[in-house]
Parts: sequence; structure tokens; C-alpha cells
Amino acid sequence: MKTKNPIFLLLLLVIGNLQAQEKSKQEINTILNKWHQAATAANFKDYFSTLTDDAIFIGTDASENWNKTAFQAFAKPYFEKGKVWNFTPMERHIFLSDDGKIAWFDELLDTQMKICRGSGVLIKTKDGWKIKQYVLSMTVPNENTNEVVKIKSPIEDVLLSKGNRLY
Repeated sequence: MKTKNPIFLLLLLVIGNLQAQEKSKQEINTILNKWHQAATAANFKDYFSTLTDDAIFIGTDASENWNKTAFQAFAKPYFEKGKVWNFTPMERHIFLSDDGKIAWFDELLDTQMKICRGSGVLIKTKDGWKIKQYVLSMTVPNENTNEVVKIKSPIEDVLLSKGNRLY
């Protein structure tokens, strides 16, 4: 009977860990949904309080790589006009680090740009889960890639010709 106790304890530990992971995933889903809803409602305070102070937002344009302060400055006029963006999650996958303190996710979104993909990283803070990085990308059907490249080329060839390399 004593030999079964360690196995039973291990099983309890595994079940407890799975339950904690599921709870964290539910919390993260709720936070991300509320974050997107805050943009739809043009609620600047709620939207930006979801981000860590050192958060990075990477937008669809190659020039859009903002720290939180720069992103707030960019977005503030849109929030003040009450016209921000409306992202409705269609699908989301959430993953957690072994210690349960870091999460990363990807999501498909229904937006004014049609289907977009968001991905990001959250960290668990004393105040709960916060978004540390978010990356927004437009999706391009494979069969339309050449057409999109033709549209992008005049703008992005200029950037590429400047040789701006960070590494």
C-alpha cells in the first residue's frame, strides 16, 4: 500500500498542474478578449493598462515597432476620436512555460483588414497577466503573394535600398 502513495501523490501533482495551466489559459483568454474590446470601445486606459510598461507593439507596417510610450502617442488620436480598431478573435492558441510565469499565443482575428494574425507574449505579474509583446500581421493567401509583392515593392524597395539593418 505504501508504494502506491508516491504514485498517487505524483498523479495529484500532475492533475493540479494541469488545472493551474487551464486556469491560466482561461485568464489569458479573458484578458486578451477584454483588451480587444477596449480598443473597440476606444477605452484608452483599459487598453494600455493591459500592457507591461516595457511592452512592444509590432504592427502591420514595417515601420511599426513601438515601445508602449510610442504606441500610446500613435494611438491616442484614434482613441480620442472614438474610432480605433475592431478585432474579433476567431481562433486562439495559448502556451505556457513550465513555471507558469510566461505565456505565448497566436490568434486569428476578424478585422477591418479582413483576417489578421496576432501573436504575443504575456508575463504573470503581481497584478496578473500583462502583455509584454504583441505582433499584428495581415494574412495573405498564398495564391495572391505575387500581387501583394507588386503592391509593396515601390514602398519597401526604398526602405531596402537604404540598407537599414539592425544586425
